[in-house]
Amino acid sequence: MSVFSCENLTKCYGRITALRGVELAVEPGLVGLLGPNGAGKTTLISVLLGQTPSTSGRATVLGLDIRRRQRAIRRRVGFVPENDCLIPGLSGTGYVYYTGRLAGMSHGDSMQRTHEVLDYVALDEARYRPAEEYSAGMRQRLKLAQALVHDPDLLFLDEPTNGMDPAGRQTMLSLIVDLGKAGISVLLSSHLLPDVERVCERVIIMGGGEVLTTGRIEEMHTPHPRHYTLDFSGDLLELQRLLTRRGVSVLDQSDGCLNIELPAEKTERLVFEAAVEARTRVLGLHPKCSSLEETFLRAINRQRSA
Repeated sequence: MSVFSCENLTKCYGRITALRGVELAVEPGLVGLLGPNGAGKTTLISVLLGQTPSTSGRATVLGLDIRRRQRAIRRRVGFVPENDCLIPGLSGTGYVYYTGRLAGMSHGDSMQRTHEVLDYVALDEARYRPAEEYSAGMRQRLKLAQALVHDPDLLFLDEPTNGMDPAGRQTMLSLIVDLGKAGISVLLSSHLLPDVERVCERVIIMGGGEVLTTGRIEEMHTPHPRHYTLDFSGDLLELQRLLTRRGVSVLDQSDGCLNIELPAEKTERLVFEAAVEARTRVLGLHPKCSSLEETFLRAINRQRSA
């Protein structure tokens, strides 16, 4: 069963269309949601959570209709919003306990789970301090704790590493990976491609309120035909000259390597022939693969030029 699905889901704000006929069926696991500002990522999450009604179309979360089963959805879903949602005057413990009670937990269960999740996100020593005194990284971890207190099946995380230093980002990403291993499905909305590439198995790329492409991240690392990285030892200029004479395009040089493109219908043998003639040693010849960033940019550029 899909953790959430959309059929022609559309959301308009007056003349502005924030979601344009979104079609999705997302399997359990760790899924990244990518897109530039204004792509519709936050609107999609808001509609799925029932915070914002859709204009048309339909969607389900954990098999539950978003229009008719909003309360049941919220009992089974945790949400980390992009912006701060802290309540002034409450300690970390008080805030997480309160969100547990809002989710329908009893006093005893909510208090027990509050301490468990604060330990889990490493806020144990700060649990009784006022939350408004927390650093940016601590606030992000507190938001994750409140999203986990009621033991959800699915997490929506909207820019969960915002404002965090590199060490804090790594801690947050490690927690997300750990949650995935525990069987909790996660939708990670972020503008940071390295974060998504590190923790997610699949990705959804949005632009202009539309889904531009979806797929497994490993499948997006496809080899470029005829593009290679050549690692060598020897005379650079002579090797370049002999490669060019054989029709090999030298695209650029970086870190002692050449990025090259073979002519059509030719094999890697051209490279070794040039290396022998130039009296250089080939240390490695590796097919160049596309990255998630390249896939993202291609999808966005296609959408903007359409």
